[in-house]
Amino acid sequence: MGLVAACDIALAERGATFRLSEVKLGIIPAMISPYVVAAMGRHYAHRYMLSGEEFDSAEAFRTGLVHDICEEPELNALVGRMLAHLYSSGPNAVVAIKKLIPEVAGRRIDEALVEMTAQRIAEVRTTAEAQEGLSAYLEKRKASWVNPASEKSKATNRQGTKKSKDRN
Repeated sequence: MGLVAACDIALAERGATFRLSEVKLGIIPAMISPYVVAAMGRHYAHRYMLSGEEFDSAEAFRTGLVHDICEEPELNALVGRMLAHLYSSGPNAVVAIKKLIPEVAGRRIDEALVEMTAQRIAEVRTTAEAQEGLSAYLEKRKASWVNPASEKSKATNRQGTKKSKDRN
């Protein structure tokens, strides 16, 4: 369960079950506790870490451990849709967001936080990726990083074939 709690995005099929069973072994879920508490909150972490009881995906969704649930036959499609969203996002923007969230989570909104976030957006807006993304939006086209993996693979194969022919 610690792995699920540490995920940026967690999806589960309706039949999945979860348990923080360390207490049943006389040990504690220390290493995963920061991730579990961040995902579920203190209140639910208390219950499930202390009791070691099993809970289903509906409860995992309700407590915030997982973001979405579906029937088992639909899991691959759900994962595919999420991956499509992720792959259409600016890669450097994703990295910057992953750094930003822990820095702002739980902080009081004050002048220092407003200044820090304003500085971050100013830095990111000047990057080549941001310029490409904004241009693509204004020109009503997809950004350069949105090409499907199969198209990228075809392009790489064509370039490899061309290079091979050039060498002969």
